[in-house]
Amino acid sequence: MNGIEKIIDRISGDARREIDDVLAQARARAEEITAQYQAQAKAEADDILVRGEKAAEERGERLASVAQLECRKGVLAAKQEVIDEAFQLAMKKLVALPQPEYISLLVDLAVQAASKGSEKLIFSPADRAQVGKAVVVGANQKLGAKGQLTLAEETRPMQGGFILSDGDVEVNCTFDTLVRLQRGTLSTQVADVLFG
Repeated sequence: MNGIEKIIDRISGDARREIDDVLAQARARAEEITAQYQAQAKAEADDILVRGEKAAEERGERLASVAQLECRKGVLAAKQEVIDEAFQLAMKKLVALPQPEYISLLVDLAVQAASKGSEKLIFSPADRAQVGKAVVVGANQKLGAKGQLTLAEETRPMQGGFILSDGDVEVNCTFDTLVRLQRGTLSTQVADVLFG
């Protein structure tokens, strides 16, 4: 081999070593960058997973809360329905009282409602015919000298009770009205009795 070939071989060997060094450094740097990005990707994936789990847990809690609220609404609606039925039953029992007790109750209501003692009592057609006169007589007896209540010719549709009329002023003593007025104050007590 002559001198030029030796120089070329040496240059070629040096170049090959340099190329191998550069390639080794590039591979090492590529592996380093790959490892760095894999670690970053894993950290981001873990973060996304944690956030996803937390979001799923929060959504589950919200759904459970909504379900509990709907359940409570259902229970309250059912309790309200039972309370309604209790007041309807009370109304039916009032209307179905035996006649002597019914008359006595209406007499007491008329005495309590009468302010002058000279008002007219308006009944339903059936009550006017069956108990109207007895109620007026009983109330007047209890009112004594003040008692001058009269039985009105007029009748009105109602379920038990009466309307006390003094000209333009009327006092509604129908069972519907009395039960409705008492409902506000008695609902809590009825609920306590029914549901403990």
